[in-house]
Amino acid sequence: MNRQRRKEERQRRAEDRGQWASKTEYILVVAGQVVGLGNVWRFPYLCYMNGGGAFLVPYGVFAVLFGIPLFLLETSIGQYTQEGFATCWTKLCPLAQGVGYGHIIIKIFDLSYILIQAWALFYLIFSFSSQLPWASCENSWNTADCLSLHNLGSNSTNWTALKNTSSAAIEFWERRVLGMSGGIEELGSVRWELALCLLVCWVFCYFSIWKSVRSSGKVAYVTATFPYVMLVILLIRGATLPGALDGIYYYLYPDVNRLANVKVWIEAGSQIMFSYSLTSGTLIALGSYNEYNNNCYKDCFWISLLNSGTSFVAGFVIFSVLGFMAHSQGVTVDTVVESGPGLAFIAYPQATALMPLPQFWSVCFFLMLLFLSIDTHFVTVECLITSIMDLFPKLFRKRGRHEIFVFIICLIFFIIHLVLVTDGGIYIFQLFDYYGMTRFCHYFMAFCECLALSWGFGADRVINIIEDMTGQKPNAFFKLCWKYIIPLLSLISFILYLVEYKHLKFNDWYIYPDWAYALGWLMMLSSVLMVPLWAIGKTLVTHLSYLHCPAEDPALQRGKAGEEEMPIELTTSAVKT
Repeated sequence: MNRQRRKEERQRRAEDRGQWASKTEYILVVAGQVVGLGNVWRFPYLCYMNGGGAFLVPYGVFAVLFGIPLFLLETSIGQYTQEGFATCWTKLCPLAQGVGYGHIIIKIFDLSYILIQAWALFYLIFSFSSQLPWASCENSWNTADCLSLHNLGSNSTNWTALKNTSSAAIEFWERRVLGMSGGIEELGSVRWELALCLLVCWVFCYFSIWKSVRSSGKVAYVTATFPYVMLVILLIRGATLPGALDGIYYYLYPDVNRLANVKVWIEAGSQIMFSYSLTSGTLIALGSYNEYNNNCYKDCFWISLLNSGTSFVAGFVIFSVLGFMAHSQGVTVDTVVESGPGLAFIAYPQATALMPLPQFWSVCFFLMLLFLSIDTHFVTVECLITSIMDLFPKLFRKRGRHEIFVFIICLIFFIIHLVLVTDGGIYIFQLFDYYGMTRFCHYFMAFCECLALSWGFGADRVINIIEDMTGQKPNAFFKLCWKYIIPLLSLISFILYLVEYKHLKFNDWYIYPDWAYALGWLMMLSSVLMVPLWAIGKTLVTHLSYLHCPAEDPALQRGKAGEEEMPIELTTSAVKT
């Protein structure tokens, strides 16, 4: 009777919140979220800078010890509780609900990444020009110091080594796209073309999620698969370019001496955290729309393999083209290697302009970049909205209110993000990126999550929950990771970040004013401080024994003699807060 009653309660909740229409939609949405820009512009660069092929050793170790176990933990607690990342803790460890509120703040900063989507759309539009505008110096925005691709290729050294000159690609990026001002103090006016691109991106985001998972799951059929089509096309093209092997050599050449450097291991852990979308609440929210008996244990292995495999393949795509670029200019690959926006919006566009049919290859690249960022963004917004609606279900779950609430959220953030498309917007974006979404926050959240679930709620309970949902009992290795390895690695990385902290500099020359650094630290601490502040506040008004884990429920006691084995599930009434 109890099993049947709980099953009926789950069904009613699924009808109220919504649920994935199929397992395929869930896999596509999660894959679209975890496979993103970090796979294309961050992993290849980190691999090159930190030992080439040897970097795969710490990357693989962190994937096994950190990525897959934490991926399984977050997905399973979302599926078990059927709650967003803010409210799931009331059924697990009420003392740690500050982690959920910290995730909300991190998500708000994450939304600023829509700016990359707007940039990609801007470049995509210009890719249809008869002559790519970043290939020549015959444009109104170019200066007398501009070097066209033809002149750049004829020099014996790269443009970065030439004084008082800049490439046409850099001038297009800094002067035409960004309209960069002298600093964060000079915001200037809104760049209306970028603002229109931003508006288009938010409109697309709205119609991707306005029906919750019923619409986002359908959109993922295109947004999650299309980048792979483009990746294969670019991979084939890159492998046939002259100089491609030189680029791949630079990408994978193993430097085993780098493995003795602690920073290399920290970078590997940071990349796993970033590319697997860990400790941001995303996996919890997406997992909450699964059926109770979905095999999340098997899912985590396949999605993790897909994510890391995509990163590895993307490296061949990027470095084969960079090898071609170096070959065309008569320089070494290391002089054209960049990470982040510099790779996506300067180096790679410059390389496509040197190829035959440059417009076609430019369109392919920026379509891939656009779809990668679309997936990541609308899932981020969906997860934020899910968790807010779970906090106030009576207010937002009524018919018709979901669409209105989604519209209001999209409108508000579009207005806020207009500051990012001003002349000084790039300085604000870099501030958000460096402080608001830093690994400082994510490592702290990983430590708190594992502490709450493995020591508060209980690692054995988590193991039993996964077994009850999936029919498969996770290996004891996962318990070891959740209780000891992940907290230890997170704490060490957290401390090392503080020890090695350096103030943000833009392009290695612009130093932010003191008030900007103070604002940055405020952003960074805003999510982290939610955890201890919530814990202290709840402890003052509630007995601690009711907070470190939910009240004991008979359903948590398995295999008692003479009793039928019961499903491991708690109801909200079992939580005394």
